[in-house]
Amino acid sequence: MIITRTPVRISLGGGGTDLASYYSKHNGFLLAGAINKYIYVTLTKMFESGLQVKYSKTETVNNVDELQHPTVRESLRLFGITDGIEITSLADVPSNSGLGTSSSFLVGLLRAIHAHKREHITNHEIAEEACRIEINILKEPIGKQDQYMASFGGLKCLEFDSSGKVTVTPLKIARDALEELENNILLFYTGIRRPSSYVLSEQNKSVQESGNAVDYLHKIKEIAIKTKKCLESGNTKGFGEMLDVHWNAKKKISSRVSNGFIDECYNAAIKSGAMGGKIMGAGGGGFFMFYCDGAKSGLRKAMAEKGLKEMRFGFDFEGSKVVLDI
Repeated sequence: MIITRTPVRISLGGGGTDLASYYSKHNGFLLAGAINKYIYVTLTKMFESGLQVKYSKTETVNNVDELQHPTVRESLRLFGITDGIEITSLADVPSNSGLGTSSSFLVGLLRAIHAHKREHITNHEIAEEACRIEINILKEPIGKQDQYMASFGGLKCLEFDSSGKVTVTPLKIARDALEELENNILLFYTGIRRPSSYVLSEQNKSVQESGNAVDYLHKIKEIAIKTKKCLESGNTKGFGEMLDVHWNAKKKISSRVSNGFIDECYNAAIKSGAMGGKIMGAGGGGFFMFYCDGAKSGLRKAMAEKGLKEMRFGFDFEGSKVVLDI
């Protein structure tokens, strides 16, 4: 039995510049942090023949081609695994909630498969394998942020050149500033679940047509660079102020990023003490992230009145790892 544990992530700035439609022409840059909410994947050898996959449903098949779960199917195909395996997944957070759960699951699955095959693999290699499956094979209209953050963990700066090469560097943040971030960033779940492709397909189309989305993504990349400088200089309040600018730019990329209810929640949060915030992931639902450097009781009360549930968290600095191999 092999069990892997893989973190999900929150995007701190620059999200959307990790899509090929943007970085292939303009290069991309973003900041993100892995958090201590995890996807667990268990891989077990079965005594009987066949394949079994357990997630929100259970699949028992005789042939890998019969599997309905796309990332499991393509991962097993990629490694030539056709028989005698059971795969189970558990998650600390809901799927389709803007925290990159799908990519975290895939990275955890790939790490389990490599452990099963007794193969060593680097964080960069496993992230690229996940990108290959999701972007090249399954044709998902997503970027490379989630796969890299799931694999590496920590607070990272990700740079994307026109060829798709990803450079990963740690955010050079002091311990005091890190503690302020953990204390002052609050996550609230809207209860709205939606696949990222719902929003990103529209964004990709707008970018490819050289629409206004390109200009807003330029601005979002600039905000990410300024955010990096703020955090590395210990100016966490500047990060909070940048979030508000980032949110207003993000909403203009696609009509699907926000809606009336999300706008109501955001406005209520600002009135209750938040300096800024944004919806995690592509938008349209999932988790809200707010930065509040003062008393937080008013913000928590306002979000509870809107029906949003808070999720406490800390940052994860280990990334995807094997936690059991017996």
